[in-house]
Amino acid sequence: MSCLVGAPLHAQDAVAGAQSVELTNAELFAVADAARDRGELDLAAQAYEALAENEEGPLKREALFRLAMLRADLQQRYADAAVLFRQILDEEPGNARVRIELARMQAMMGNLGEASRELRAAQAAGLPPEVEQMVRFYAQALTAQRPFGASFRVALAPDSNINRATRSDTLDTILGDFTLDEDAQETSGVGLSLQGQLFGKVGIDRRSDLLLRLSASGDVYRESQFDDYIVALQAGPQYRLWGGTLDVAATASHRWFGQESYSLTVGATADYRLPVSDTAQLRVSATVTDNDNRRNDLQDGTRLALRSGVDLALDARSGLGANLMAVRTGARDPGYANVTGGIDGYLYREFGSVTAVLDLGYSHLEADRRLLLFPERRVDDRFSVALSGTLRTLRLGNFAPVVKVEYEKNLSTVGIYKYNRLAGEIGVAAAF
Repeated sequence: MSCLVGAPLHAQDAVAGAQSVELTNAELFAVADAARDRGELDLAAQAYEALAENEEGPLKREALFRLAMLRADLQQRYADAAVLFRQILDEEPGNARVRIELARMQAMMGNLGEASRELRAAQAAGLPPEVEQMVRFYAQALTAQRPFGASFRVALAPDSNINRATRSDTLDTILGDFTLDEDAQETSGVGLSLQGQLFGKVGIDRRSDLLLRLSASGDVYRESQFDDYIVALQAGPQYRLWGGTLDVAATASHRWFGQESYSLTVGATADYRLPVSDTAQLRVSATVTDNDNRRNDLQDGTRLALRSGVDLALDARSGLGANLMAVRTGARDPGYANVTGGIDGYLYREFGSVTAVLDLGYSHLEADRRLLLFPERRVDDRFSVALSGTLRTLRLGNFAPVVKVEYEKNLSTVGIYKYNRLAGEIGVAAAF
């Protein structure tokens, strides 16, 4: 990136002591660079910030870039650096060097999926040979990082059907129509959606690491009988294998619903990610778990899930992905056992300082047998669509507002499983 000379700029104490002096942009850059090289990082940062605040266009982006590199490499403030790189990309989405540096910051924070996505976007935009070499280096280095840290997300979540229940007040059974309790019917509400994660990676040898991840999520409502909490732990090795990355982990999770224990799950999972081109990545995963339903022993059983998908960058600002999944859920009562197949996909696009994501999904479920109480075997068709946006123009520190609206509909041969749901979220997320 080039350094441009512009009109004179007044620099206050930040760059010249107590008295105000008049410096050209080139002189102020020189002052900032010299302070940086002497290790006077706060002084250098203030000078870069002064340039970024008082200038526009290429000069502003140059100041932001140098400030971001200072934050990243000299202060190890990776989140702050990521926000600055994203500010540049909001104005200049085709800047491959900046997008590569943003990918590096994501990797340093442990966000390897987001880092890979940024590298694919950079390559989709087209790169000169010297930059392509840098991308290949970073792509190979991503899995060699040793990330550790935490992330969280909080949102206000209005929902027309928080318990995903039927709208009908009666249920058709072989004994006639039953009247449903209010808690078994569609209930609307406004809740607080919380998600958090602690993660870490410890090196085992040159080709493998040990991954640890503790996550928790919760939907909290005024009516506590609908509160839903999950705590999960994953631990296992990560291997760099056949040009890709293989994660193998033991898993355990505990779910509470209505503030009472609902289920315990233990099992294992394997996930393999392979770059198949400069702009595409293939994912394959398998999970097997043993489920203990604390409220209904007839639903205890083993669950096997297989999933495959591809992520593709279309250009520097947009991309898409699609997934196929198949799930076998066993149960003591064959009426609760089922097979599910489905497809889902996403499309994202950056519009300046706004990132919009469209998610679509469909799944089909068939139970092994009819439950004794119901006249028909359960067969479901579920449809979902969601649109979300991250609004970085309203950024506060390293966070930005996120808004989401989602519609979900489940058609079923068993009345109690039929439902419609319209939900929204207004929350905050990382601004990068």
